[in-house]
Amino acid sequence: MTTYDTGTSDGNSGESVLFDPSVANDPHAAYARLRSECPVSRGRGWNGHPHVIVSRYEDVIWALKHPDVFSSAPEAVDIGQEQKLIPLQVDPPDHAKYRRLLDPEFAPKRMVELEPSVRVLVNELIDGFVDRGACDFHEEFATPLPSGVFLALMGLPMSDLPMFLRWRDDTVRPDVLPDDFEAAAAVRERVGHEVTQYFDEMVAEVRKNPQETLLTRIAHAQVEDRPLTREETLGICHLLMLGGLDTVTATLDCALAYLAAHPDRRQAIMDDPSLASVAVEELLRQQSPVMMVVRVVKEDCELAGVPVMADDHATILIGAANSDGAEFSDAEGVDFARETNRHLAFGAGPHRCLGSNLARAELRVALEEWHRRIPEYRIADGAELTYSLGIRQTAQLPLVWS
Repeated sequence: MTTYDTGTSDGNSGESVLFDPSVANDPHAAYARLRSECPVSRGRGWNGHPHVIVSRYEDVIWALKHPDVFSSAPEAVDIGQEQKLIPLQVDPPDHAKYRRLLDPEFAPKRMVELEPSVRVLVNELIDGFVDRGACDFHEEFATPLPSGVFLALMGLPMSDLPMFLRWRDDTVRPDVLPDDFEAAAAVRERVGHEVTQYFDEMVAEVRKNPQETLLTRIAHAQVEDRPLTREETLGICHLLMLGGLDTVTATLDCALAYLAAHPDRRQAIMDDPSLASVAVEELLRQQSPVMMVVRVVKEDCELAGVPVMADDHATILIGAANSDGAEFSDAEGVDFARETNRHLAFGAGPHRCLGSNLARAELRVALEEWHRRIPEYRIADGAELTYSLGIRQTAQLPLVWS
């Protein structure tokens, strides 16, 4: 059993190791250090509040599967939302009624129906730069692909995309000084109000003029034989916007940057296009675009021998769990022949990612079509990639090919 430890062996807190801005560029060393020296670290966060960091696979999966202890209630994270993000910020048992409503919208059957349109969009994007021999993959492919799929699914105008991307970036990575938490909170509060106002208007419109869109179905949905409230409807829309616009973009950035730098892995996909699905799973695990999720502790407990107290805030390290050698052989390597891959890139337990089937479909089709049309590519000479912390997305990803 691990003994209680508030930090690493040299006296640094787990937080100081994890939240160094450079960690996102290559996080595995930080993950390994935390797992080895303080797998459950309890100290003080930036605001002085008790803060727990959980990094080993067995502890991470336990936390994710026990929302009664590690809750994702609204106090876990404030991103300026004016209502709960549903179903993320609702724990069981109420969580189940929203999943019963939304899970069918993202079921495998629906994703099969959606795949042809995703493939068309992928090829339209590639058409825009393939003959040029170069592109900024982040700006010209990784961003517009999931954004375009989301807007089409919801039935929202493509002309609103720049506004959505601004809201996404201002929420996830506001352009303020790294330690200016008040300024970041102010930006997120403004965005939260703008998002609420936008979806208020759009929901009202599709209630008057229904369409064959996900937004219309949400606007007319019922739970427990009653219509959704305004707050419930807006909370669902806000969460779908964030999930639909950010995480797949980050995953595409991570995947193509890795493959561009590892020609042998890229060649394997070119030689056998059927590997695209397993490549998606392995790159989700090894790259872990969503490095962490946040929780608030609801009950006193002990985790890996460390006392965890009610009201502690917690960071659950998905990336560290996904590179834990106790669960995965050659955990920091990439193996497309891996037989068992119980990665946690989409979480686990009741709050497992609602849109995981959609994300997998987008990612698989993207890898298939990209390598069919642009099999040989590399990162442009002199380019230095910088990833954002928390959700590993590059600011730019310049790729070149013959």
